[in-house]
Amino acid sequence: MPSQKIILPFLLALTLAFVNPVRSQDSPDMDSEAETRESKYKDVKRKFWFNTYGNIRISKRLFWIAQTHLRFEETAGTPYVGQIGQIYNRHAIGYIYDKKTNFALGGVLRLNFNTDPDSEGPDLLPEYRIWHQYQFAMPVYNAMAYHRIRIEHRWSKSFGEEDEYIFRNRYRYMFRLKVPLNKPSLQPGALYVAPESEVILQSGKQVIDSPLEDVRLNTTLGYIINPRLTVAAGFMYSFGQTLDDGSVYNQNYTFRIHMYFSPDLRKVKNKLPSVHFRD
Repeated sequence: MPSQKIILPFLLALTLAFVNPVRSQDSPDMDSEAETRESKYKDVKRKFWFNTYGNIRISKRLFWIAQTHLRFEETAGTPYVGQIGQIYNRHAIGYIYDKKTNFALGGVLRLNFNTDPDSEGPDLLPEYRIWHQYQFAMPVYNAMAYHRIRIEHRWSKSFGEEDEYIFRNRYRYMFRLKVPLNKPSLQPGALYVAPESEVILQSGKQVIDSPLEDVRLNTTLGYIINPRLTVAAGFMYSFGQTLDDGSVYNQNYTFRIHMYFSPDLRKVKNKLPSVHFRD
């Protein structure tokens, strides 16, 4: 199967890439320092995300990915939605290899808002990304399993007055299972549950001892309104190393609301059967 030929070598290469450099840098000084360091978890930050996912068919093999994410986070007086944290605009052109396999290449403009009340930095900074994605869908009895590999090349900047843009790579693997609850399959009118996990690794000159950027554990409850529109909501717990100190971990509780829409711009006679886009 194409998915097995791609996913397994990718995971093996990713493991070797992040394990071997760490071993090669070991030294007595580093060992003694590691013995005195202990991992610490920051207080949980509460967030709310509203996400739209568009997969717009434009030809027999091509589709346009159009995504907008509004991400809020708590303030001292308001949990979850106290202030805007980021706005994502993610776009790409996707290629349909077959009904269960597709690839995509595109860009991201992310607007980062300064949410630190004590910061004297700018209120808003843009972040730029190039991303490519490889997604595989597999039937499991009456459910669908999704494997998604996404690689991102990002240019980001912190809010300090002296900070400059830095370049990093992100390596993301997500597994998701969609299980219908009230129908024999994932069809219009189906209510479904979707457990999901994702690991996000990073590399770059500034990434010294913090390759684990994020681990996301999420469960979503969704409803398929029709073949072109699905809505869902869920809760996610995530944690990951801070960039400056790999012994310090962030933690987040995030409520998420999703809307998936799939318009088809082709003539009726050119339309193909449903393709498993949604992850």
